Amino acid sequence: MNKSGPIIIIEDDLDDQEFLSEVFSELKYKNEIIFFGDGEAALHYLTETKIEPFIIFSDINMPKLNGMELRAKIHENEELRIKSIPYLFFSTVAEQASVIDAYSKSLQGFFVKPSSYSDLRDIIKTIVEYWQKCVSPDYIK
Repeated sequence: MNKSGPIIIIEDDLDDQEFLSEVFSELKYKNEIIFFGDGEAALHYLTETKIEPFIIFSDINMPKLNGMELRAKIHENEELRIKSIPYLFFSTVAEQASVIDAYSKSLQGFFVKPSSYSDLRDIIKTIVEYWQKCVSPDYIK
């Protein structure tokens, strides 16, 4: 896990992107924040760049390639899987079937998007600080 790498946010809703952008700006993490509006664009970035992201926050319901499909493709890709990039879902709802499906794909967390700014900030802060302290396996490139 590259703790200084960019934080990837895959979110097709522009209002949610702005909301998240404000939260990350306020929290002042040194990581670059990179937004993608769909899973297909994110997958292309992840497979075509040498950059190793720190963490991925993903919506589930997106055009082209939804979050579940994207997570499955990342998990099936040995080169991406070995990088130990934490992959978390941020969704407006947490239907039990979706939660079960997500964790069956080795998801590291499933969160419901809070409606208040302060609740969102607190969740993001907790998540990022947890992963900053977490130890991950080293791998040989």
